[in-house]
Amino acid sequence: MSPASGLQLKTLLKRQDFTLDLDLTLPGDGITALFGASGSGKTTVLRILAGLEPAARGRICVQGEVWQNSDQNLFKPIHQRALGYVFQEASLFEHLNVQGNLQYGFTRTPAKERKQSWNDTLALLGIGHLLKRWPHELSGGERQRVAIARALATSPRLLLLDEPLAALDSPRKAEILPYLERLQTELRLPVIYVTHAIDEVARLADHMVLLDTGRVTAFGPTAELLTRLDLPLARGDTAGAVLHCKVVSHDDRDHLTLARFAGGELTVARQKADPGQTLRVRVAARDVSLTLQRQTDTSILNILPCTVSAVSPDSHGQVMVSLCAGDTALLARVTTRSGHALGLKPGTAVYAQIKGVAVLG
Repeated sequence: MSPASGLQLKTLLKRQDFTLDLDLTLPGDGITALFGASGSGKTTVLRILAGLEPAARGRICVQGEVWQNSDQNLFKPIHQRALGYVFQEASLFEHLNVQGNLQYGFTRTPAKERKQSWNDTLALLGIGHLLKRWPHELSGGERQRVAIARALATSPRLLLLDEPLAALDSPRKAEILPYLERLQTELRLPVIYVTHAIDEVARLADHMVLLDTGRVTAFGPTAELLTRLDLPLARGDTAGAVLHCKVVSHDDRDHLTLARFAGGELTVARQKADPGQTLRVRVAARDVSLTLQRQTDTSILNILPCTVSAVSPDSHGQVMVSLCAGDTALLARVTTRSGHALGLKPGTAVYAQIKGVAVLG
């Protein structure tokens, strides 16, 4: 990755009871999730990037532009950093309608520096019909979409999202998630997304940074980190793999879609996507059972030949099995008794019976 296209962050912030010490180079576009327990330093990272922690030492470079370099006594304040910042609660101006809120951000950017047009911003977040409404007339999901649009209206080089779904109920989360997916695919700038919800990471993030008490424990493509048995992500009931599939064909009679990934094919519920389009699917480890022989008299549609790559203890009485389906990693969570009965060890050839596939987008 070219330094001019990405985000470089080397920072040290010491407090009485906490030290944040990071050295990261992040992608220049797509969504990178900062994931970790409360107190791990996720929001502090955003504050450092925004220039809200002047005590932090180090260097920040965004798409080739240096925002901070302590060795050169360079520190750009927040109003000189081309960034958008969206918080858990959408902080809209209550005395302005939606159009006024967006114009506030749009007019702050000189015309020659605008990368995001007015109409593109409205279309990206689906808010064109809301322009005349006042903030108190919006749902929680609509408020967050407007807040994101206002941040984008400034044509930022970097977009910071601090748990934008945390204050929303399930229906409002479902409403806003498709628009967040568009940020991933349509914006050509880095988006840093703070969350403690692994389902949001699986659905939205191309890359992720795993933080623990102010330090990076892992960084890389989301699909790889989710299936690493040495990380807590691959433990317990929420463990699973994310697969990037391409639609092959549709069976309209049975309302099914055939999708192909590097390790084989999956049959899922009928999707609207056309053949050739990409689907992002999640296979939960708890939904994968293992057999040594391919079963035929079964209602399970998705059965993949795999090879065991590793076995690790999970919760009491269960083990997590890492599988290779071609070059793709899957996880299966089975009982310790089943693991012994099947003789599971690295190199064992098995069939993964996938009882459920969640299409994320």
